[in-house]
Amino acid sequence: MRYKNVKRVQVTFSQDQWKLLEKFRGIMGNDDAEIVRNIILAWLAEKSIISSNVRSKEGEKR
Repeated sequence: MRYKNVKRVQVTFSQDQWKLLEKFRGIMGNDDAEIVRNIILAWLAEKSIISSNVRSKEGEKR
């Protein structure tokens, strides 16, 4: 996936953390960045942060 405006972030994981993330390869994505990005987005959705943000932006437009 290519994005026009991209922000890159360097993240460091311990070996144990990385072993856990590796278990999601093929499920949450195929490359490292895709796996981490999708886990973060899934967490944001689970916490209703994404939907809350969308609702507040819709309210600002009215």
